[in-house]
Amino acid sequence: MVDSDADLPDGTGGIVFFRTENRETVVDWYRDVVGAETWLEQPGCTILSFRGFRFGFCGGEETETEGILTFVYDDAAAVDAMHERVGDAADEEPHENETYDIYQFFASDPDGRTAEFQTFH
Repeated sequence: MVDSDADLPDGTGGIVFFRTENRETVVDWYRDVVGAETWLEQPGCTILSFRGFRFGFCGGEETETEGILTFVYDDAAAVDAMHERVGDAADEEPHENETYDIYQFFASDPDGRTAEFQTFH
């Protein structure tokens, strides 16, 4: 067991990967709609980055839709702006979530995977 961060080797973060049958479509959505940038192209996989949050999509015979990709913004106005950008992909209106003290909404990406857009209060 590691007792503190000082005991950890240097690293550069992490990446969450998903298999998809629609790599080009889903990557384009995260780039064009969400504003993510390509961090690295690899054979069969695209790794995207959004403010240091890295996530990748790899071509596969099945599409993984479990989990939620959460994008965090500075304020409610930015969340509202993202609601406008995602358009029909939004599953709900932005709203206050008192349990977690956030302002948020959920949307579905082209694969049907859940994307959350939120700000903390």
